[in-house]
Amino acid sequence: MKAVVLESAENPIVVKEVAKPVPGAGEVLVQIKAAALNRRDWWITQGKYAGIKYPTILGADGAGIVAEAGEGAESWMGKEVIINPSHNWGDHPEYQGKDFKILGLPDDGTLAEYVLVKTEYLYPKPTHLNWEQAAAIPLAGLTAYRALFSKAHLKRGDKVLIVGVGAGTGTFLLQWAVAAGAQVFVTSGSSEKIERARQLGAAAGVDYKAQDWAQELKHLAGGFDIVVDSALGPDFAKIPDLCNPGGRIVFFGGTAGNIPELNARPLFWKQLQLLGSTMGTQEEFKAMLQFINEHKIVPVVDEVLPLADAKTAFEKMGASKQFGKIVLVNA
Repeated sequence: MKAVVLESAENPIVVKEVAKPVPGAGEVLVQIKAAALNRRDWWITQGKYAGIKYPTILGADGAGIVAEAGEGAESWMGKEVIINPSHNWGDHPEYQGKDFKILGLPDDGTLAEYVLVKTEYLYPKPTHLNWEQAAAIPLAGLTAYRALFSKAHLKRGDKVLIVGVGAGTGTFLLQWAVAAGAQVFVTSGSSEKIERARQLGAAAGVDYKAQDWAQELKHLAGGFDIVVDSALGPDFAKIPDLCNPGGRIVFFGGTAGNIPELNARPLFWKQLQLLGSTMGTQEEFKAMLQFINEHKIVPVVDEVLPLADAKTAFEKMGASKQFGKIVLVNA
């Protein structure tokens, strides 16, 4: 089968023929119809991710048809599925256990014609979505769902700020929050992405490159009940002042750096919560799919490319030019 292989540090993206895996007991072989990229995949190719091993088939997101089944998994044969890439979460819903892992490293992932998966991580594909839309959901959708609902306890009428809309998680945060009845504001370094966010239901957006971006948001919204950020960096210091009393600040990445020195007084006086989050549980994945089906949400797909053009897809991801998800399909 063809696959996108993390071959070496010098040659991290190679589309090549590899052996097709054979399912064991409780496992299936999913014929991948579409698979989506995540920022995680790009960081792995840059050598900036823990536990890198060569060779590995990349990719956490995928949707397809069960083509082969091991012992005890025969009932899944022929079913259209999407895959939960959050594996071995552990016993505590509050945090992942020591055996937690994400599909696509260390285990071979979805950027291939077939992927080996345990049946416990299979879910029916939402019927209102095509393959590309379904493949866009898993990692970014789950991350956004846990951040908003399990961590920030989003409720109808909340004012939500999404810092850095446009990437997969940012787009899902926007779609989840709008569907749940929140008033959503966004930031981006691109006026085009801000306009796209408005078309998806954002009330307004500001350019985070502007020196007065925080003051502009304060003027537009007054204050926020929830702020979700995946960048951190120096500008994170401005966020506590933007929060309403009792506000929740959730973060799950640090692409712009670490948390800077903060004025702690707004944190304790306004009784703010600073909440770290990563991926999500099986229960949250199931709840996310119910939410998608209930609201008939259609994920935003930026571009669809053939698997053979994986290098082009990774270059676009690295340049942060996308709005929504970049998807690879098998011919």
